[in-house]
Amino acid sequence: MVRITNYAERHNALGEAFFALILQGGIEMVKSNTTGNFYATAKQASVTSTFDEDTCKRLIGSEMTGSIRKVPCEPQQYVVPETGEAITITSRWEYVPEGESLEDTVFAGEVIGVPEKREVLTF
Repeated sequence: MVRITNYAERHNALGEAFFALILQGGIEMVKSNTTGNFYATAKQASVTSTFDEDTCKRLIGSEMTGSIRKVPCEPQQYVVPETGEAITITSRWEYVPEGESLEDTVFAGEVIGVPEKREVLTF
C-alpha cells in the first residue's frame, strides 16, 4: 500500500501547470553504513495527475494498492543542497500498481502472443 501524502505543482515543456501527487510507501528499517544503527525511512515517489488543486488536496491521506520501487534511469547530475556536493544519479523511485511487476512495466507491449490485460484504477 502507498499513501498520498502531498501534491506539487509542476510545469510541462510549454510552461503549462499541472499537479503531481506525492506517494509514500510503508515504513522500512535501514541500517546506517556509517554508524551501524538502524533508522526508520519510507520510499517516496511522485505521479503526474489530471486533477485540479482542490481534488489533490482532498486526496491527501488516501491509500492505494501498489508499491514504490527503485528503477534505473539515465544518469543525471544532482547537487546536494545541504553540502553542495555534485553526485550522479542512476536510479529513481517509481510507483508500481499491485500485481504489476517491474518487468511488466519495463517491457509493456513487447510480449508477443500474450494478450495484454490491464486493470483500470478508479478513485
